[in-house]
Amino acid sequence: MTVESVKPQTTLPEAQELREPPVAGGGVPLLGHGLKLVRDPLGFMARLREHGDVVRLKLGPKTVYAVTTPDLTGALALNPNYKIDGPLWESLEGLLGKEGVATANGPRHRRQRRTIQPAFRLDAIPAYGPIMEEEAHALTERWQPGDTIDCTGESFRVAVRIAARCLLRGDFMDERAERLCNALATVFRGMYRRMVVPLGPLYRLPLPANREFNRALADLHLLVDEIVAERRASGQKPDDLLTALLEAKDENGEPIGEQEIHDQVVAILTPGSETVASTIMWLLQVLAEHPEHADRVRDEVESVTGGRPVAFEDVRKLRHTNNVVVEAMRLRPAVWILTRRAVTDSELGGYRIPAGADIVYSPYAIQRDARSYAENLRFDPDRWLPERSKDVPKYAMSPFSVGNRKCPSDHFSMAQLSLITAAVATRYRFEQVPGSDDLTRVGITLRPNRLLLTPVAR
Repeated sequence: MTVESVKPQTTLPEAQELREPPVAGGGVPLLGHGLKLVRDPLGFMARLREHGDVVRLKLGPKTVYAVTTPDLTGALALNPNYKIDGPLWESLEGLLGKEGVATANGPRHRRQRRTIQPAFRLDAIPAYGPIMEEEAHALTERWQPGDTIDCTGESFRVAVRIAARCLLRGDFMDERAERLCNALATVFRGMYRRMVVPLGPLYRLPLPANREFNRALADLHLLVDEIVAERRASGQKPDDLLTALLEAKDENGEPIGEQEIHDQVVAILTPGSETVASTIMWLLQVLAEHPEHADRVRDEVESVTGGRPVAFEDVRKLRHTNNVVVEAMRLRPAVWILTRRAVTDSELGGYRIPAGADIVYSPYAIQRDARSYAENLRFDPDRWLPERSKDVPKYAMSPFSVGNRKCPSDHFSMAQLSLITAAVATRYRFEQVPGSDDLTRVGITLRPNRLLLTPVAR
């Protein structure tokens, strides 16, 4: 897959005066555009490009700058004038903390990347292959033709187990996967509300929704504490990411603090599991909705394997299967909204961005834009064939981000997603059952509302 084909154009001749971005219509007193972001967030973000390349929004008392074009989102991600911060990251601080790689900036972030990057190097990924194979095939063994599959629970189970067994060498994760699934659903919904309607004091009142949010958040942190405590008590030091964290040193050569270890494990287990699990749910929905592509995946796998169970070593040869994964991530990105903050007065697309300004952009809107994609809403994995993908503008498809904030686990995630898709499509066809609801559930991430499928043996 190649999606980087043009250079971003982000500067203007010096003589041209910088402009103020236009204000989006539809704001209301006190809440600004927050109400639209609650009622129809995906539609609202998708329509913003009609108003300009950069548009001003009001979220409560805040002015936020929305970036709507692929080249400017790429420039935003690559420019050191913009750091990880803003409404999204502020809303996530209760989960991710301030000392993990997801939220850190500057020297701390660079040092943390050096600690975790070896676990995700291309030459390290094959070592995880047997675990990925085992979990993918265990998923298909657990399902029986005619059963009703709750795709939310099943997707979280396999995502958490792969992350825990590969990166934390954790066993007995079924019960924890269930806890993580339930808690994350509550936490990510609550964090989205806090981001778009930042009415801080109201979220501290002892209301039922606030109490439910606080219980779920506390259980997530307790889960992480249990994992770290168990490793310390065992005295074992397997060659995994948790051992690397427990032995990591800070900028002064001292062991990193307990809070940083905690926040790093949170970043491994929670956002990573949430995004991978959400993508698995969408892939299962795709296999049910597009049986013609499910059949092509099955045929491709059988042509590569000769009928044996699909293995990790086969993944690189499964071109159509990989393209199905990429196209599912294009239309239904788990991470649909991102924010940055301007470090200094700067320019973006000819617009003035003041120091301290919050900037927001939507991969969902960028990846569905008709200006970048022919038949933009059509599920078409073949658009990622080499001869066609060259027509996609640079940064119009960056599912793992770019630059120094690029997700370090991109190859790890793609390998497990392609392997799981190949394993389940080879064994089953899928049909939605009564009570299933594949409409999009919006929180910090996107997932089907309640996807229920029945497997049909091939």
